[in-house]
Amino acid sequence: MGKVKVLFVCIHNSARSQMAEEILRKLGGDRFEVESAGIEPGKLNPVVIEALKEIGVDITGKKTQAVFDLLKQRKLYNYVVTVCDETSAERCPVFPGVAKRLHWGFTDPSKFEGAFEEKLAKTRAVREEIRQKIEGWLKQF
Repeated sequence: MGKVKVLFVCIHNSARSQMAEEILRKLGGDRFEVESAGIEPGKLNPVVIEALKEIGVDITGKKTQAVFDLLKQRKLYNYVVTVCDETSAERCPVFPGVAKRLHWGFTDPSKFEGAFEEKLAKTRAVREEIRQKIEGWLKQF
């Protein structure tokens, strides 16, 4: 069997989907081909960049991408995982050939308020929730 192809989708591809992509890449190793994209791609959240650096992943300079661009490229995935809230997840397009669509809702770090350190502490918590969800999911493989 080839690599399991996974796409993480969120609204802006600036925080949750980026963290999920990088955490799966780190934990899943070469068993997975993983990407992330946004419905309305924005700019990477600097707090997320810092939170990922803390676990040895540097995405400085990485670009966000649009889920619709991946559709136009006719990319196929085994799993499309939405990581935004329920309402936003409903806006995610249907991918042709998708074996399974999953929804894992996480708090949006772009909504966090306060000083940088306060936002970072809350983003770390989301990062750890994502890590735990992925670790549990990986047990089926």
